[in-house]
Amino acid sequence: MHLEENQVLLEVNHLIINFHLKNGKQAKVVDDVSFTIRKGETVALVGESGSGKSITSLSIMRLLPIPPGEITAGTIKLNGKNLLDYKDKEMSHIRGNEISMIFQEPMTSLDPVFTIGNQMIEGIHRHQKMSKKDAWEKSLQFLKEVGIANAEKVMTEYPHQLSGGMRQRVMIAIAMSNNPQLLIADEPTTALDVTVQAQILKLMMKMKEEHHSAILFITHDMSVVAQTADRVMVMYAGQIVEEAPVQELFLNPKHPYTTALLKTMPSLETDVKRLPSIPGTVPPAYALPEGCRFAPRCPFAMEQCRVTQPEVIHIQDEHKVRCHLFKEERMVDHDEKRSFA
Repeated sequence: MHLEENQVLLEVNHLIINFHLKNGKQAKVVDDVSFTIRKGETVALVGESGSGKSITSLSIMRLLPIPPGEITAGTIKLNGKNLLDYKDKEMSHIRGNEISMIFQEPMTSLDPVFTIGNQMIEGIHRHQKMSKKDAWEKSLQFLKEVGIANAEKVMTEYPHQLSGGMRQRVMIAIAMSNNPQLLIADEPTTALDVTVQAQILKLMMKMKEEHHSAILFITHDMSVVAQTADRVMVMYAGQIVEEAPVQELFLNPKHPYTTALLKTMPSLETDVKRLPSIPGTVPPAYALPEGCRFAPRCPFAMEQCRVTQPEVIHIQDEHKVRCHLFKEERMVDHDEKRSFA
């Protein structure tokens, strides 16, 4: 990341998102989440399914389903302006222009009844006030940039005629075609095989560098994080429990949940027949534990962990953790934490 790109692009402060349930109760799916993304930076938001990652990303795009969802507190600022203050029409100009999103399954966001060319041209024509002829030429250029050799043919085809990897390349081309300042990628490679996944990740990083975009990368796969991120935020049950530069997080994880996630990664250095898993499951947002949300699954949980929510502790400059083990100066030995099974 260049020094001139040290400027904050996105700033999320104390975001709280509730979902209204059919029984009249509320589920707090995102609870007091704060983070920043700087220009040109790639930040990974990681955690198991049900942690609140995708809901957080949808709220940034202002695509949260309301109802049942509701943002009850907090701000989401892009270049210092709170996106929550924008009207729908204003937000539709920002969405796809200043912020773009790549989804896990392109078939949910590509329209099956329009050709790829029509869908690309529409976005460029709408956001850049470009003639349809010029938009066609720009669409071809971006399809070629994402490695589609037969771009002219693909422009005339429908989404169902393309492979999963090809559709994902098209989605990246569409997302990048208006030079967004922020690209949100929500599990963009999960449905792809390993070889195609590596190609797509390499392509995203190449496009990011060429167009000077920042990326919020949402994933549950720590190996993807290692390949892409500058900084990592670990999310559990609606809260960010640890945040650090990527190398620091991998070499010196603090939260027991982070350590557990890292232990599920395959390693070339160790020969194991079966990777460890984390016992238990993420608690549902309508039935959260009273204290630390990870306490029921944590081998280091103390009595305090079960009754009091931990606060965020600053370990060093950019390393933060939400854990009682550090507040009480009862830090678990790094090697002992590595033995988590």
